Amino acid sequence: MENQAFRVGKGESPVDNSSDMSQMESNTTIETDSDTKTITGPTRDKWGKDIEFMLSCIAYSVGFGNIWKFPYTALKCGGGAFLLPYLIVLFIVGRPIYYLEMVLGQFSSRGVVKLYDLAPGMRGIGVAQTIAMFVVLTYYAPVLAITFRYLVASFASTLPWSVCDPSWPDCLNSSFVGNLNISNVTNTLKSSAELYFEKNITHKARLVEDGLGTPDWRLSLCLLFAWVVVAAILIRGAKSTGKASYFLAIFPYIIMVVLLIQTLMLEGAWTGIWFFFKPQWDKLLTIEVWYEAVTQCFFSLSVCYGGIVAYSSFNNFRNNVYRDAVIISWLDTFTSIIAGCIVFGVIGNLSHTNGQHIQDLAKDGPGLTFITYPDAIAKFQVVPQLFAVLFFLMLFIVGVGSNLGVTTSIITAIRDQRPELKHWVVVVAIATIGFFLGLIYLTPGGFEFLDVVDGFGAKYISLTFAVLELVTVAWIYGVDRICRDIRYMLDRSTSLYWRLCWGLIAPLATMIILVYSFIHFQLPKVPVGYNAFGFSIFIIAALQLPAWYVYAIYCRRLRHDESLRKAAWNVLKPLANWGPENDSLRAIYRTEEEQAQVKEVYPPSVGQRLRKRMFNMN
Repeated sequence: MENQAFRVGKGESPVDNSSDMSQMESNTTIETDSDTKTITGPTRDKWGKDIEFMLSCIAYSVGFGNIWKFPYTALKCGGGAFLLPYLIVLFIVGRPIYYLEMVLGQFSSRGVVKLYDLAPGMRGIGVAQTIAMFVVLTYYAPVLAITFRYLVASFASTLPWSVCDPSWPDCLNSSFVGNLNISNVTNTLKSSAELYFEKNITHKARLVEDGLGTPDWRLSLCLLFAWVVVAAILIRGAKSTGKASYFLAIFPYIIMVVLLIQTLMLEGAWTGIWFFFKPQWDKLLTIEVWYEAVTQCFFSLSVCYGGIVAYSSFNNFRNNVYRDAVIISWLDTFTSIIAGCIVFGVIGNLSHTNGQHIQDLAKDGPGLTFITYPDAIAKFQVVPQLFAVLFFLMLFIVGVGSNLGVTTSIITAIRDQRPELKHWVVVVAIATIGFFLGLIYLTPGGFEFLDVVDGFGAKYISLTFAVLELVTVAWIYGVDRICRDIRYMLDRSTSLYWRLCWGLIAPLATMIILVYSFIHFQLPKVPVGYNAFGFSIFIIAALQLPAWYVYAIYCRRLRHDESLRKAAWNVLKPLANWGPENDSLRAIYRTEEEQAQVKEVYPPSVGQRLRKRMFNMN
């Protein structure tokens, strides 16, 4: 366990002093100009077993991005040809960042904000990433609520989306099996599954004309249930999350195996799966495919948001995160491919039964999950309810697992700064705020508003600060120092592969993708006010870096008689308390690090320093 001491003196940022991990209490020391007082607060949680950490990371990383985003993205970007750039990006960007964040979190026992004790002037990166994570938190649970609503509806004797309601014009029963030969009206007909989603579930209305509207009461209850589940698991900290991970990480794979077997037995399923894997090699030469591969990798693995750092901070210092990072990154990709086979196998069956082309049936994101898939299930002749229950149960479970990681990241960031706050109070507060903000997305205009918030508040913030995170850790803190930290923590050397990825390939790849995304940016077709709101979220996050850098310089100059230039450089160096949380481990680490620094009596040139950071082997 950890004994944390936070010293807040004249403008100085909080600083940790850790003591023996076996202690069950922590003292929070707050120094002011007049006095010093001690407050007893909770210690940092630890996982009950190392396996619980890995399972929790699997539950966090495997989510909606694997089940609804990956299949559509692969289809849009060349089918089987997309797998090649995706695997390359996973190998040189996704996995290295995943391992890096695990190392940093475990080594320092800090969340994504306190992590930047390694370079206090860059603390704004962690704050901005927490803002992005909070944005994700507001809309992740509402999607869970819709999933749960479908799960409950799946137990009906007749699937409610399989037949048209008399009040729905131009509706075609999704349970209808056969070819449509009505070319003059095909474009106006909608399946009952689509109309059920728009009229019974989301009460969809055009944002421009009708505004957001009021949330559906049934979905509001489902949202409340989703947050109760998340809060109940988180209420006791990492130990309860770890226990829940056995179910959240393993059970979805049991369902996937059952669904895959059932899917492969459907007529036309193999056609759909072949369409999913069929290579379109010409698309490999377009930058858009590589852009989608990087964004899919970030979204699927959930890197550069803070969740991996938060989970790793609860690890024992010697836990083998190298093994965990390799296993989880490959398992995440395997899960995406299996989910693609299930989804496109069912779409292939749908194409076989109604004669439509698979390309016309595949829809993006929620449309694929809540319209196309239910439409296909409605056509099953044998117990379609079983397919529906299994699919939406799987979706709900993986969604809960991912939401736990999102919420844990925010809880950790808060309690790192305010350790005197009781854990359960923070959990309940975040769940309450998340519930009320989530109601916005359950309004008739909520899904279109979600697109705006997701684009500005999650996608662009995460990409921007992913670049800054890599630059800070690899170029300012230094690849060579990361490798020394790994050797001290895991007693293993770091190969040239990891050094090249951290020091050169991953930062440059994310920079290129970020520039590409800004060049091809297009405003959503929504009212100006909503775009202005989205821009505001991004600007607030972007301003965190310069604001915290200036604040760090100000605090530094208050406490030390330094010039502005010297202070600006020194705030990019680790704080004195940087290192392992355990006092004895940190003392040994600081001694070894000082010895490594002394070896360089004369500072090398910029070119030599860069080469050393990338290529020097310990």
